[in-house]
Amino acid sequence: MAKNFQEQFTGIFTPPLYKQRYQFVKDIVGKYKPKKVADLGCSDCTLLWMLKFCSCIEVLAGVDICTSVMKEKMHRLSPLPGDYLQPAERRLTITLHHGSVAHKDPCMLGFDLVTCIELIEHLEESELEKFPEVVFGFMAPSIVVISTPNSEFNPLLPGVTLFRHPDHKFEWNQAQFQSWALETARCYDYSVEFTGVGHPPTGMKNVGFCTQIGVFVRKYPQTSQSAHSDKSTEAVYKTAMYPSLKDEKYLQNAVISEVIFTAQIIKRSMLDHLVSEREEYNYDATERKSEFQPSMNCFSEDLGKPVVEKSMEPFVNRDVVYIPLKTIFSFPKVNQLCGTFEKLCKLIADKVTLSSDGSAMMLNTEHENEEN
Repeated sequence: MAKNFQEQFTGIFTPPLYKQRYQFVKDIVGKYKPKKVADLGCSDCTLLWMLKFCSCIEVLAGVDICTSVMKEKMHRLSPLPGDYLQPAERRLTITLHHGSVAHKDPCMLGFDLVTCIELIEHLEESELEKFPEVVFGFMAPSIVVISTPNSEFNPLLPGVTLFRHPDHKFEWNQAQFQSWALETARCYDYSVEFTGVGHPPTGMKNVGFCTQIGVFVRKYPQTSQSAHSDKSTEAVYKTAMYPSLKDEKYLQNAVISEVIFTAQIIKRSMLDHLVSEREEYNYDATERKSEFQPSMNCFSEDLGKPVVEKSMEPFVNRDVVYIPLKTIFSFPKVNQLCGTFEKLCKLIADKVTLSSDGSAMMLNTEHENEEN
């Protein structure tokens, strides 16, 4: 249903009816946790935009016969700068297709959930006849959600004479929709439950929901795909690939950023503590200098170079702060990103300044000394 026709009912339903339909789909996603979701008749991509925030979904696809609305709104599906600064754990790919739900296209195979929100009432009779075979026979997802107007509710809607939208080819009452859905479920080995959104007024329960919904669940696991597919004619209109921590380059960037951030916090805390101590006891210059020296067991006897792998404690030597990598790894965010200490060492190798034995990160204190 076009947005301007959705909005004419805004005063009747809170939240607006179209938002209730989309929330219903989100609740289904939350319940079944599908990884691959296709929205047939995706229109302005609003539902896809809402679903991209569902952490279980790794593949989103939208199909619509009209490209003009998709073209206008598809920018909403592109990754934002923040997605690159803080990549998610999962991989997410969003693809928009120009095509018809009456056409069997191989690119629409393999989905766990297929949604058809306010779609079927826009189909010509010939398209509606092909629709069940395409969606339930060919695509054969685990779950299908279909919503459509309930014509019994129409007399309660202001300004509605015959249909709610000029492009609707039909609008079914409850018995008609349920008869079609039950027969479709029977033919393709699905179960179906009926519900809806947009409650009728008090005392008019028999009118039913304003939007009636059928939730179809496949009874048996899908076997090998044997259905005949037409030659692929759908055009890929847009593909958006989101950055993911499963990609090594994004994981490495995230780890390096977190390691530097963590090391700076440790350094700042350590230097503030040392400055606080010397102010408290009013040390003279000589004493202050000795306060910044590490203990002798931090150096090898022969080379005089820091040997910090035996200690988790950071220390200062002249103008350099040494922060053991094991200390940095002990911070929850770094630990979560890397998983193992060996992975941490691998990801930051040659990307940060390390001590000669590679066990500690080195940070300069010159700017802090000037400030203090």
